[in-house]
Order: sequence, then structure tokens, then C-alpha cells
Amino acid sequence: MSLAPDPVEVEQGDSPVILGLPHTGTWLPDDILARLNERGRTLADTDWHIHQLYAGLLPGATTVRATFHRYVIDANRGPEDESLYPGQNTTGLVPVTDFDGNPIWTEEPSPEDVAGRLARFHAPYHAALSAEIERVRAKHGVAILYDCHSIRSVIPFLFDGVLPDFNIGTANGTSCAPAIEAAAQEVAAATGRSWVVNGRFRGGWTTRHYGRPQDGVHAIQMELAQSTHLATEAPPFDLDPAKAGAMRKPLGEILSRLEALAPELAR
Repeated sequence: MSLAPDPVEVEQGDSPVILGLPHTGTWLPDDILARLNERGRTLADTDWHIHQLYAGLLPGATTVRATFHRYVIDANRGPEDESLYPGQNTTGLVPVTDFDGNPIWTEEPSPEDVAGRLARFHAPYHAALSAEIERVRAKHGVAILYDCHSIRSVIPFLFDGVLPDFNIGTANGTSCAPAIEAAAQEVAAATGRSWVVNGRFRGGWTTRHYGRPQDGVHAIQMELAQSTHLATEAPPFDLDPAKAGAMRKPLGEILSRLEALAPELAR
């Protein structure tokens, strides 16, 4: 029997920037793990090593990290399981397939399973995230939520071709001030790497739900192609120290620029 961790880990800081980490957890309760098929047990859709990639980049940043795997329940989907991308292939609140469209369960979760997972995992993560947003906004007059993600660079089931290295999502410009989107775009462009703003990934439920610029809460999602920091985008999904080191510089610059914008964004 594996020891159950808390569903969410919080490290409080004094910066106006909060890092959301909904998809780096790899823990699954034994009863849920037992129902995954062989393909599901590879946990291929994890945001591998993203918490390590961002670690220490912005001293004082608050981090809110889900410890459970997205196959337990996806903390970046809404509790009502509304589609983030109507008309396009995607995965839901509790995925029944992986990102390649292949089944991952020997027995699919029932509605009762989903309700239980919402209460046990999804709700505590978002309660913690909401609490940190309110704490930071009370301190600074503004909170900037930067949601950290990654995904394999080639997934035909989800998108055509090769994904850009930097995928910046601001819900089509509605989840944050224009200066925040511009800062992330400028740093990404200056690297000479490929980038896009509000392309295939425009921000998940977290970005769309919390991003309320008019209320002093700004949210932006960064989806990195995993080719930018992994040795291989296949098992064992090891981190490549050289690639990761090269990526940490622009990512750190983005976070620093967002932090510097906070005083002028404060209400």
C-alpha cells in the first residue's frame, strides 16, 4: 500500500507571482492504479520534470503543485467537465484515453468515481490555489498566476505537425493584462525558438477561471514542447540537463518581467 501524500503542496512566497503546477504529480491511489491498463501505467501524459525546470527561477514565488496524476483527475479541467476546445480532440476531467486517443483503463471510472475524485483531489487543489491568489492579491494589490505546463511536441491526435517550443495562452487576451502577454511573447521571440500566442493551447480551465484582470488577478499559461527539456519524449522521459539549463534562462526572465509589472498593474 503506497503512502498517500497530501493532494496539493504549497510553498508560500512574498512575490506577486504564483506558479501553478497541476500536471507534474505522478502519484495514484492503489485502487485507481490497479484499474489502469498497461498503456495507462506509462503515465505518458505527465508534464515531466516541469517543477524541476522552474525550481528557484523566481525567488519568492509561491508554488501550488498537485501531487496526484492527471489520470486520477485533471486539475486543469472544470468540475463540470465542459470542453476547453469544442470540436477538437481533447481529454476530459477524468481522461478515458491518453493524448494519442488510446484507452488507458481496464475499467472506466463511473460517475460516482468522478464525484469522489472531485472531492478528494480536484477541490483541495483549487481551494489551495484560490487561497494563495487571495493572499497574494491582498499583499500586493495584484496576483499574477503563471500556469506551468508541457506536452510532447508531436501528437497527431491533438494537433497537426510539430508544436512550437513556447505556447503562450491567455484565453485570447482575456485572462491577463496585455503587458503580461507581451512580456512573455517578447522573451520567447528573443530566444530564436518557435513560439505562438493563443495557438492550439490558449489556456486551460485554470487560466480561464482565475484570470480576471479587472479584479487584479492575471493568469497566463505556458505550455512548453517537451523536446525543449527532455532527453527523449518517450519512456523513461528523463530530463536533459543541458536542454533544461538552456530553457531556464528565458523562463526565469519571463517570470522576472512579470514580477516587475506587478506594481503598475496593482489597483
